[in-house]
Amino acid sequence: MRLAVVLALLLSLSGCSIPPPLLDRIKAGGELVVATRNSGTTYYEGPDGKMTGFEYDLVKLFAQRIGVKVRFIVPNRVDGLLSSIIEGKAHITAAGLTITPNRETRIRFGPSYHEITQQVVYRSGSLRPKKVDDLIGKRLEILADSSHEEELQRLQKQYTGLSWTAHRELESSDLLQMVQDGQIDFTIADSNEVAVNRRFMPNIRVGFDLTKPQQLAWAMAHKDDTSLYEAIRDFFTVIKKNGTLAQLKERHYGHIGRLNFVDTRDFKRHIKDRLPKYEAFFRAAAEETGFDWQLLAAIGYQESHWRPNAKSPTGVRGIMMLTKNTAKQMQVEDRLNPEQSIFGGSRYLKYLDTRIPPRIENPDRTWLILAGYNVGFGHLEDARIITERDGGNPDKWADVKQHLPLLSRKKWYSTVRHGYARGQEPVNYVDNVRAYHELLKWTERQKQEPPPEQPSHPALAISPEAL
Repeated sequence: MRLAVVLALLLSLSGCSIPPPLLDRIKAGGELVVATRNSGTTYYEGPDGKMTGFEYDLVKLFAQRIGVKVRFIVPNRVDGLLSSIIEGKAHITAAGLTITPNRETRIRFGPSYHEITQQVVYRSGSLRPKKVDDLIGKRLEILADSSHEEELQRLQKQYTGLSWTAHRELESSDLLQMVQDGQIDFTIADSNEVAVNRRFMPNIRVGFDLTKPQQLAWAMAHKDDTSLYEAIRDFFTVIKKNGTLAQLKERHYGHIGRLNFVDTRDFKRHIKDRLPKYEAFFRAAAEETGFDWQLLAAIGYQESHWRPNAKSPTGVRGIMMLTKNTAKQMQVEDRLNPEQSIFGGSRYLKYLDTRIPPRIENPDRTWLILAGYNVGFGHLEDARIITERDGGNPDKWADVKQHLPLLSRKKWYSTVRHGYARGQEPVNYVDNVRAYHELLKWTERQKQEPPPEQPSHPALAISPEAL
């Protein structure tokens, strides 16, 4: 007490004042500055022109919690993510950074929110690498100043012949594309980035895990003032406990991995040789119902692979695989007529949309509608009831998705109105449609965008020193 009084007196006599905590200054300024990466796992422009990404959604939620807006900055290089917070250009870095001992000497990490492994990636058709020895003498290219380079520098002490090329001006997706195209033998990427990009790069394969599971976290500068760190810690405690973090993971990663190499290859082929025959119908149906035409096309592909004469053992038929009752309800006279089938299926989706509570927002709304399209609205409602009874949120797809499979178990389906259903099927159905939809969007963007320019000085010689 005496020491505090003395310090206060000295400060007042010297004319100095203690600055308010960093969190208070951020709130007063109304802006949180966040350094991030432009990639499919962090922060990018979605098909609708709006920014999205796992890190983007997390940051926006945190900013809402502390009552400020967000300004994102995207350094050109990986090391810029660290220097941005060290030099005070950003308050935090939210970019899928791996917690490593070397980095912890320079920056402070918040709580872990995701787990990944570093994976060695090769091209299908070439010899699969199974151990570090298999990388020696090959074209191994990675991101400079990354946790991958840090791991290789550690391994180089044991494997003296290990060498690589490090790029400062590329992103992980660029290196994966180079493997896909056969320009390099191997790269190293985090497992979540590999999973996201495999949908669009069907030739890439995982050789082996280079590391044990590692943790991702936000980073900030080392400071005596811990107010921002404590706010971030409390934020992650809350979203882990209330299920928000799990819902975000499902939204961004829940459908990844549904399509294997054959699925993706066949889908791309059918985009060229089948979709053009029906694209105008999907677009017209989208105009009428308000759904994205590529979502309707993805549903049609999941249902029938765009085959107008498709028929299932249960009697559903046509591109959108309508039952007789649904066709009659939607005034479809001929289920085998492509135009009638597509319009009928789209109108039925719109009908389901009117039955979903208005409070449920997208994307959860769309995923619930798709589940209802597959399993029936009555079974969907049963699953939502079970979800709520079990303490979940019946308005969130991530929670309903966990409970739909219970409809095949007597303990659960005997307690709801519509009884037994193969509840795993709508879960798989929604995941597949989401995967096909994103692949369609990506294919369309590839047609419209010019190929990216190669950086003028993309490669750096390997440096033995760590970060």
